[in-house]
Amino acid sequence: MSIAVSRPLFRHPHRQGGAHRPTYLNSSMARPFYLNYTQSPRPIFNDACSLSSRHFKPAKALSLRASSIDTAVVETSESSDVVFSETFQLKRSEKVDGKITIRLESGNNDDNWQLTVGCCLPGKWILHWGVNYLGDVGSEWDQPPPDMRPPGSITIKDYAIETPLEKSLASSEGESIYEVKIDFNTNSAIAAINFVLKDEETGSWYQHRGRDFKVLLIDCLQDEGNIVGAKKGLGIWPGPLGQISNILLKSEAANSKEDIGERSSQKRGLQGFYEEQAVVKETLVDNSVSVSVRHCLETAKNLLNIETDLPGDVIVHWGICKDEGKTWEIPSEPYPPETSMFKDKALRTRLQRKNGGHGSSGSFILDEGSVAFVFVLKLNENTWLNCHGNDFYIPLSNISVPAIQSGQTHSEDEGQNNESSSLLISGNASEENQEVSAYTDEIIDEIRNLVTDISSEKSRKTKNTKARESILQEIEKLAAEAYSIFRSSIPTFIETDLIKEVALEPPVKITSGTGSGFEILCQGFNWESHKSGKWYIDLREKASKLASLGFTVIWLPPPTDSVSPEGYMPTDLYNLNSRYGNIDELKILVKELHKVGIRILGDVVLNHRCAQYKNQNGIWNIFGGRLNWDDRAVVADDPHFQGRGNKSSGDNFHAAPNIDHSQEFVRKDIKEWLHWLREEIGYDGWRLDFVRGFWGGYVKDYLEATEPYFAVGEYWDSLSYTYGEMDHNQDAHRQRIIDWINATNGTAGAFDVTTKGILHSALGRCEYWRLSDGKGKPPGVVGWWPSRAVTFIENHDTGSTQGHWRFPGGKEIQGYAYILTHPGTPSVFYDHIFSEYQSEISTLLSIRTRNKINCRSTVKIVKAERDVYAAMIDEKVAMKIGPGHYEPSNGSRNWSLAAEGRDYKVWETS
Repeated sequence: MSIAVSRPLFRHPHRQGGAHRPTYLNSSMARPFYLNYTQSPRPIFNDACSLSSRHFKPAKALSLRASSIDTAVVETSESSDVVFSETFQLKRSEKVDGKITIRLESGNNDDNWQLTVGCCLPGKWILHWGVNYLGDVGSEWDQPPPDMRPPGSITIKDYAIETPLEKSLASSEGESIYEVKIDFNTNSAIAAINFVLKDEETGSWYQHRGRDFKVLLIDCLQDEGNIVGAKKGLGIWPGPLGQISNILLKSEAANSKEDIGERSSQKRGLQGFYEEQAVVKETLVDNSVSVSVRHCLETAKNLLNIETDLPGDVIVHWGICKDEGKTWEIPSEPYPPETSMFKDKALRTRLQRKNGGHGSSGSFILDEGSVAFVFVLKLNENTWLNCHGNDFYIPLSNISVPAIQSGQTHSEDEGQNNESSSLLISGNASEENQEVSAYTDEIIDEIRNLVTDISSEKSRKTKNTKARESILQEIEKLAAEAYSIFRSSIPTFIETDLIKEVALEPPVKITSGTGSGFEILCQGFNWESHKSGKWYIDLREKASKLASLGFTVIWLPPPTDSVSPEGYMPTDLYNLNSRYGNIDELKILVKELHKVGIRILGDVVLNHRCAQYKNQNGIWNIFGGRLNWDDRAVVADDPHFQGRGNKSSGDNFHAAPNIDHSQEFVRKDIKEWLHWLREEIGYDGWRLDFVRGFWGGYVKDYLEATEPYFAVGEYWDSLSYTYGEMDHNQDAHRQRIIDWINATNGTAGAFDVTTKGILHSALGRCEYWRLSDGKGKPPGVVGWWPSRAVTFIENHDTGSTQGHWRFPGGKEIQGYAYILTHPGTPSVFYDHIFSEYQSEISTLLSIRTRNKINCRSTVKIVKAERDVYAAMIDEKVAMKIGPGHYEPSNGSRNWSLAAEGRDYKVWETS
């Protein structure tokens, strides 16, 4: 059998040499998938098997002999017994080809038409759709009229409809067709129907060439490569009248949608069509692999048997360990049939198909001196299976297993948050991939060298603070670069313990914009603060109180003159006389806060700006003041403001002109303004409003130019719900926030909206199990990238008098007991500080400060049940929220109660 030349795809960090160096995949290659993995020990054990507490039975007779062809042949006596047995449950990804069908056809008369969208793949399909009306400018969706919405439709905010696909009567045996029918009248004012298809089971969205599907009902809309169906013969009027109609439709002076609808009652030249689009759906399939070991006292041999129900040819890539160093070695012969050597580093054995073709199995004879059998499974050239990103590790003798090893995740008794998944990596182990692997390995090695350098005792004595800060900045930049490579494959960002260790020394700053790690943020205003007209003066009187409570950073309201009194519709950016006070009062407040050791974040609105003048068409898109931009500074696809810039790099904010940050003159002016704010006012950092509206790379540019101490972006969108019920898995939501942070190259954090939303359901509905994700970690951004997560339970938008998304009443201190004891940077709302909650918040702040809980602290979730959540933080603080019971066991630690209130407790260890 020929020897494969592909490099294995798995990392063994403690193994010497390059025998099993991994290949990681970048975003242009196939993505890996996380697979659920659970241990299902066989009934011979009384409790769950873990490597730190295995039960080995005394072995009975087992006969072994060698065949004439040097392969192992095994004869087992009736008295032989199993000394180890375990079944690993796996989920494997399979791709299924199918098609999306789009049909447009006339109904019972020429005015009534029907659009049918279908899919032939099984699933819980949802049509997410909307319309364009005549006269609309840009590509924004609108909701269709109520009489056009099929039964079962639900509204999504104010722009879309979601309609479930139903099984079609045309489904045949062995193939189901799911479809939805949309009826419409050609006399309406609708110009196009837009849609995407969503699979509720997987959370996947299916588009057309990376954009929305668009079915044109007239010919005046631009074809951006996403139009399906016939494109000729469409129009309101034929010939020259059609050209006139297009001019009328684009004119700002056009009449209302209803008036245009009357014009459209003229005959439309619609043509029916039927079109198919290929679609590939990835589904998870349950499989398992079982491993058992028998021992023969007479021959001092172990017989290891592997059985699996995986389909097709399964290759076991394997070796043995002769000591606890976890180094793979080649065992002595005999080997099973169809075994070949892989680069003198491992063996590869093809498992034998079972009778009937369902699954395969193989037996391996191993010397008694072997400590462990290690393996991974290869399904084809592009697909490998391992255990939690490590090797399957099978102990062959009753020995203790070290805490750090390839198979560490098998143990449930080591008190760690083990990831409950196996990892399937799909891709081509080509030279290109190997280069990616080598590059990322170099980054990791460089980070390790830098961390070792700064962590050494010699370095602490000889390096000054500035030199150490420079090293830490380099570490963070390298980590962000590595994350950028891995993010298409692995959603979580894992920060090294060594970086955490050196971060425990304030006020050493890591990367500009990320602070020291020990920040506690106060939002220093609410929705009504502008009404006094002297908020800066009022807040100055509270500076000492805020410092005594433990706050280190305060977020002040937007300082710029604004159309809205709250400050979020800015006009002349250099005019800092706002409803909160004038520029001089602001400067005095900043100085006073600095005196008591509090740093200041300015609330800057960079996504949009209100114009002072109209253009020749009567549209407000000409700006005044020192930054007198024209309509080139406005994005072209903002449907309301006729911008001449490029298309937006994010979502549009419809109430004001959206600024085009791709324009060099815009970026230059914004950077100069931010510099002016830092120098003239004394701001130490930024709270960035509505960052969904523009690319995070522009934020990176602004932060690198202004070097703030701390920065946080407001990236806000909806969590995942199924028919009004919040989903337990919110990975897609927090991934979108993570992606924005990563686009800034990690130079800014983001508000952890995911955590706030999950706390709403957990506390409001007594569903505390929601506070642990599928891998036993906190389910928000704080569970994936804690140093960039700014946690909060309320702000000026969600609470105060706005109350857009108010935290469950009476549960606020439970929320603070969570965010003030957990990693991330907590933010406390002004209304809660100066309320009946002040005493309890003060106690929780004191606990956080004296135990040095920081943004990179570690969390071990102890309980996440219906009525109680409990966790230990840095092994120094224990906490519980919810009406259920939890008390930390003293054992080697002496726990004392530090805070207690309605449905929460916090303990410290002495």
